[in-house]
Amino acid sequence: MNKRGLFFFLSILALMSFAIGPLAAQTRPAKQDATPDKPFAEHFIALQLSDSDPKKERLVLSVASNLLKAYGPDKVAVEVVTFGPGIDLLRDTNEHRALVDSLVTQGVRFSVCGNTLDTIERDTGKRPAINPHAVEVQVGVGHLLDLTERGFTIVRP
Repeated sequence: MNKRGLFFFLSILALMSFAIGPLAAQTRPAKQDATPDKPFAEHFIALQLSDSDPKKERLVLSVASNLLKAYGPDKVAVEVVTFGPGIDLLRDTNEHRALVDSLVTQGVRFSVCGNTLDTIERDTGKRPAINPHAVEVQVGVGHLLDLTERGFTIVRP
């Protein structure tokens, strides 16, 4: 290839990289990387619970259950993130404990805000007993942000 042909080739290559570069920067993280325990998941939903209301607790659990039925447990990753008064859902003595445990066996993750637990312990002198299936995260809202960055859609039923 002569100098002129090489210059033309390199110019085209440079133009293509300028055109493709911004598109590559705007893409979201690969969905399959969103949660390693759900390698075949196509849908990623985080359900936010920040209220201590048995009706809202039941609604969040119902939404999680309906998502599993609609898409199948292998095709949807569901995580319930609780913080503030919403952690009541994950107290060891919650009336919906059996349903939470059942959803865990179907692959739903439950997260509880460690900052909320620390605050309760500081105020009462005792850390609340939490469902052993719940995963403690340092900051509930921060965890929602992390999930969003990993491709999850946040829903607050």
